[in-house]
Formats: sequence, C-alpha cells, structure tokens
Amino acid sequence: MRIKIVVAVLASVALVTGVAACSSSDDGSTSSTSAMSPAMSSVAGASSSTPEMTAPTPSSVAPGTPSATLASTPWETTSATDQHGMKLALTDKNVANYVGFAYFKPDGTFTMFTLDDKPKMHGVWSVSADGKTRTITSLNDAGKVAFTRQSPIVTLTDKEFVYRTFPDPANKSVYVDIVHTPTKHQAPQG
Repeated sequence: MRIKIVVAVLASVALVTGVAACSSSDDGSTSSTSAMSPAMSSVAGASSSTPEMTAPTPSSVAPGTPSATLASTPWETTSATDQHGMKLALTDKNVANYVGFAYFKPDGTFTMFTLDDKPKMHGVWSVSADGKTRTITSLNDAGKVAFTRQSPIVTLTDKEFVYRTFPDPANKSVYVDIVHTPTKHQAPQG
C-alpha cells in the first residue's frame, strides 16, 4: 500500500515538474481542498500550515499543444453547472472558491485574482499532453508549495475552458463544472 502511494505521489510530482511531456485549476480538481492531500503530506512530510515542499520548476509551453491554448488568453469565470447541467450561482459554496480571473503564462507560471482584482494565488501550471488534466501548484509568499491540485478538463478551446471539481472527492458522481471564457481584462499590477 505504501509503495503504491509513493509511486502515485512521485508520478504527480513528475507531472507537475514538467517531466511529463507537457507542462500545466486554481480550481477544479480531484482534490478541491486548499491544502495538500494527506498522502502527499505524509510522504513529503508537509502540511497545509507549514509546507515543506519546494516549488516545481515551470516549463515553457510548446506551440500547438493544449497548454498553448490555455496560455493564449486571460480567462474569466463566467458560469458553473452541476452534474445535472443545472446552472449554479458564482456565489454558490461549491463554486465561489474557483471564481476569478486566471492568467496562465507561456513560461508555465500563473496568477489568479478575484473578480474585484484582489490577489488570489500564484504558482506554476501544466496541462497533460493529452489535454485531459490541468495541474496547478500554488505557492506561498516564500515560494514554497501551498497546495497542488489536478483538475479534469471538460473543454479547452480558444473560446471556452471548463474544468471539473468535486465537492466530495470521494464521490465522483457529484461534480461542478467551472466555465471560463476569454477576457480582455488585464492582470492588476502591484
């Protein structure tokens, strides 16, 4: 069991650090918590209050890849739907954490802001080579890992980016799709 956990953690770290073929939600996720998973914490010796992991190195985006599509424009959260296709308010408790402006840069770094331009998070990102998973690693002010989140991608085109979150990570039948559309909104400076 421990070996399987270590292998899974090492595979996740490899993906985040760009050892996978291509590099990359805020938001969406197999783990929609704002702290490291217990497995990651126990193996890495880290916790959500005192992260010990160092930041992965961002990787540049290759042209023509799903990563290039994500990096091609700033994104704004514009809607959310549940597993039945019902619209959810952006203020819904299962949506609000994922709402804002996202800037995925071609150098593999990202910044996110709330809709009223308050800093939300920053770090490194990647998208799997097959375009099915986005990974973000949020960094604290000291440059240490605050959390890593992998999110299934539902749609990724130049007109829409949708990823899936799970309010209860153990129940994949209940989910929320977070919908983003391109925006001309510029990232706040400061």
